Amino acid sequence: MSTTGQDFVVIGENIHATRVLLQKSERIAANEQGGEGIVFVDEDGASRHLRIPEEEKHSQAYLEGRIKHVRLAVQIAMAGAERDRPTALSYLHTLARRQVKAGAHFLDVNVDEISTKLDDQLEAIRWLVRELAPLVDIPLSIDSSNLEIITAGVVEAAAAAAGRVGPPMLNSASLERIEALDVAARLHGPVVVTAAGESGMPTGAEERVLNASRMVEASLKAGIPSDQIFVDPLVFPIAVDSEYGRHCLDAIAELRRRFGTEIHITGGMSNVSFGLPNRRLLNDAFLILAIEAGADSGIVDPTVVNVQRALAADRTTRPFQLAFDVFTGADENCRAYMKAYRAGELTLSAS
Repeated sequence: MSTTGQDFVVIGENIHATRVLLQKSERIAANEQGGEGIVFVDEDGASRHLRIPEEEKHSQAYLEGRIKHVRLAVQIAMAGAERDRPTALSYLHTLARRQVKAGAHFLDVNVDEISTKLDDQLEAIRWLVRELAPLVDIPLSIDSSNLEIITAGVVEAAAAAAGRVGPPMLNSASLERIEALDVAARLHGPVVVTAAGESGMPTGAEERVLNASRMVEASLKAGIPSDQIFVDPLVFPIAVDSEYGRHCLDAIAELRRRFGTEIHITGGMSNVSFGLPNRRLLNDAFLILAIEAGADSGIVDPTVVNVQRALAADRTTRPFQLAFDVFTGADENCRAYMKAYRAGELTLSAS
């Protein structure tokens, strides 16, 4: 991995049905008729307004002040009111192309929260792949917790991409669904393998390395080339446990030592800052440490997480030192970081 970040593989994560906008966000506003909706600028530079249907306002997420904007856009584009469908489709196209323009090498898509019904999820992943694959000049990454959905998505994506871009990425395989490796091998595409165990999440660095190592060996045995293997050691929020950052960084370093330079090491890097203020500072600091430990990829939104910006930052500043201390364990339970935040000492780093 170059210290400039030039070789860093970005898996753009923002086309996910889980993604949320808060109702208080400036991206939520009323139109001239007073209807609430999502405001965005489309690919032609025009201001658009995606109306929030009345039925959505009875959902649990909306009642809690959250709008699952990607889920909503997919549902409206597939089967919403006729007048809203073109706007919903434009919204999805805009999200996708912005990630490509910002430097994504793969476009990760996930429809798991579109519905609780498998048939609806399968219909949605096939529809979304057909819409996005011809639109972008990078491969799709099909992400799901259900192997049937992943398989449907990668098969659709492989057909759509044939002869134009590389094969789709499968995200993800783990010890609890190791058979996903056979699907990835059959399609000759890259695969994300995670450090999840056969029946749960890892508890520390050692368990991460053990589980991930088993997945790397299984991938190689299945015939997947080492440079097509992306290992996700699993990034958890440090707001939950201050040790999570250190666990992940130690696992990255050991996996890189153990498997050398041919495999990729990735992860949902921005997960680390969930629940804490000034997330950009924390995300940049963690990204620096992850790259130094051996990561050469990230499942991130490239319109928000910028590798070059992070690596070019002045790490000697007090805000960065406070952020580094959070991840190394020097600042237990983020006490010094939170004290500095309340005192306004992190403001400049958030600009």
